[in-house]
Amino acid sequence: MKAGTQSGERPVSDAEAGFEVGEGFERFSQKDDIFCRSFWDPEVRTSRSEMFYETYRTPELRWRPVDGFTRRDYALRNASWHVTDLFAEFREGADRREGFLDPYTVLRDGPGPPDESDEPEEVLAARFAVELKTAARALGADLIGITGNDERWVYTHAYSRETETEKPQELPGELGNVVVIAQAMDRGLVQTVPSALSGTATGVGYSSDTVVLLAIAQYILNMGYAAVPTMNDTALAIPLAIKAGLGEYGRHGLLITKEFGPRVRLGKVFTDMPLAHDRPRRFGVRETCEVCRACSDACPPKAIAMGAPTGRVYNISNIRGVRKWTTDAEKCFRFWSNQNTDCSICVRVCPYNRDYSRRLSRLWRWMAGTRLRRLALWIDRRSRRGRRVASRTWWGDVRLVGLNVAPGRGAQENRRHPRTE
Repeated sequence: MKAGTQSGERPVSDAEAGFEVGEGFERFSQKDDIFCRSFWDPEVRTSRSEMFYETYRTPELRWRPVDGFTRRDYALRNASWHVTDLFAEFREGADRREGFLDPYTVLRDGPGPPDESDEPEEVLAARFAVELKTAARALGADLIGITGNDERWVYTHAYSRETETEKPQELPGELGNVVVIAQAMDRGLVQTVPSALSGTATGVGYSSDTVVLLAIAQYILNMGYAAVPTMNDTALAIPLAIKAGLGEYGRHGLLITKEFGPRVRLGKVFTDMPLAHDRPRRFGVRETCEVCRACSDACPPKAIAMGAPTGRVYNISNIRGVRKWTTDAEKCFRFWSNQNTDCSICVRVCPYNRDYSRRLSRLWRWMAGTRLRRLALWIDRRSRRGRRVASRTWWGDVRLVGLNVAPGRGAQENRRHPRTE
């Protein structure tokens, strides 16, 4: 597989990206992902996990008169997943679940022959990168970065839901570049976690991801180059996002971006289009996570590492040979199943989960990137920023009396997109 660097361009080293990859490193098979295991592995698959998935199709099964888990909460959560589920189910008859187990294929025919250009390769790659980013933002991408295709993070095999076994990886080996996008999740919805309502933020993120990825891939095809749009399938997204300059790795095992904190969903487009690469960027996340325990303290199943980064492997759903903060995926997923919706408590309480359109939030981020980080964390704790907001507050506790019903406070506050540039 190509290294994915343009002529004369210095490749991103592990040290620059903050990776600590040892001699015992082993590439990962998608079959061992915790969500895949919840179908084939009796250690993970339970009656509760089956009910967890079923509620996404039949929400009335488990809704109850408890804040955050009412019928309207489940109804909105499931509606938010509708677009990405349509694409995921489009070719299920061919043993495909696109966006989650397999790359997307719903694209127009292409690519055609690329335009002939006498520009030097470096100049062409730089121009294409600028134009692609401009196009991607117009198509709805909140963040976009470009890096080389690093085979270490590509799954060795895909997973077949039909046979519950591995199947061949279908990513062409000649696609040397990766376009990584991030879609921001609604902060007001995330503040209601744990709740079925908070799962709406995840669903909207995925549905937005699907539309934007397909549009970016089609743009690349229209320009005469190959493009394979992928979401959770094909490769581990976080290492590629870090190399593409979208953010840093956090204690909770999530990407933390400068613009939205950990409140993002990721997608990738593999391509042979000549593109200049971005560099990883640091803004103090690792140093802050080393002294912060907000996520590990708040995690109900205690799935998040408390100590320093290690090479510890809890189970087969952890990649081997990488020294990092590792989350116990089995404990995490078990909690999801038991509460019948996804959990993002670690995202809610993360000090980087802020509205960066506000000056004070930007000031806090600067402090966290300096020797004042302990003071920044103390201020964050005192502010009670990460406290849970009742779902009924997000809804505005609407009572249908007459026809003059105002939208809930959460809905009003979140009409303004939190994107900053």
